[in-house]
Amino acid sequence: MPPKKVDGALMPIERLIITCWGTKVILDETLAGIYGVTTKRLNEQVKRNSARFPEDFCFQLTREELGSIRSQFATAVQRNVRYTPYAFTEHGAIMAANVLNSPRAVQMSVFVVRA
Repeated sequence: MPPKKVDGALMPIERLIITCWGTKVILDETLAGIYGVTTKRLNEQVKRNSARFPEDFCFQLTREELGSIRSQFATAVQRNVRYTPYAFTEHGAIMAANVLNSPRAVQMSVFVVRA
């Protein structure tokens, strides 16, 4: 899923960042779209490289946290809640770009850090 569009223009990345546990994070589905990969591919790489993703880089939301996020944002994540999403901090988003190692991931990681 590519970054969301508003009036035909790409939404600024800052609008894709949410706050969870008092920390600014970006959800796996959004990050995968930015990096041009599927959410499944991103999450596979996170699991395969779990040592690179300590809890202050990436954590999985609980069902309650996911419900809270949905109530905060009218257009929040609509997904199968069988698997709750991962939330990536700034450092986690950069680490994801490193494990994905695609040209788009490297390019977009610069934008994520700047945001």
